[in-house]
Amino acid sequence: MTVNLHYEINGAGDPIVFLHGFATDLHLWDDQVPVLAPKYRVIRYDLRGFGRSAASAEPYSHAGDLKALLDHLGLERVVLVGLSLGGGAAINFAIEHPDAVRGLVLVDSTLGGFAWSPSFTTDQAAIRKAAIDGGAEAARARWLSLAIFGPALENPKSADRVRAQVRGYSGWHWLNPDPGRPFTPPAIQRLAAITAPTLVVLGERDTPDFHAIASTLEQGIAGAKKVTIPGAGHIANVEAPERFNEILVEFLDRLG
Repeated sequence: MTVNLHYEINGAGDPIVFLHGFATDLHLWDDQVPVLAPKYRVIRYDLRGFGRSAASAEPYSHAGDLKALLDHLGLERVVLVGLSLGGGAAINFAIEHPDAVRGLVLVDSTLGGFAWSPSFTTDQAAIRKAAIDGGAEAARARWLSLAIFGPALENPKSADRVRAQVRGYSGWHWLNPDPGRPFTPPAIQRLAAITAPTLVVLGERDTPDFHAIASTLEQGIAGAKKVTIPGAGHIANVEAPERFNEILVEFLDRLG
């Protein structure tokens, strides 16, 4: 069984693929497209079950979906930029397909196999319960109350956009069992397999879990460089777009 993935392409040149975070869609990267499209082929897509990409009950992996998209577009080697859930998917892809990744940018990324704090796991369980008891709208409200979104919702540059992104999410993953295949062994045990130049971007005000993940990535991926964006939280590219774009362009320029 196949799944339809919605994607958009802007510009021409070396391809860069953007992967968004949970409960958002490809428009999370709207501030990056006009900066990069004059020089690069910018590819954004909605991950399975988000935005305009279909959800399905068949076993899948986001890394597998990414491979299928690249094959469909005839792309053999790309730069990947992933935020949160999208970062975790990009990590898994870079482990499975090292020759296909020219550069890797991980923004406030998740990491398979990471031991989340009790508060994080408790919050996730509460969101799912809110969805079951009160529907997707109740779960969206609980989701936005998480500490990771505090800085974004305090910031007039990002607050309305973040709320709009989450309002647009169907809530499917909260209301249905996720048939995603486990990545085994987990990525945290396989970071040494990543060979691409890697940039780890962290919002200074993100939560301790994501600070710990960023440090793990910096230490576990050979040559990885970590950059912290002052004042930003979990959605650094939306909260501080100018600084994020500067960091990203510098990294791309170094790739040549």
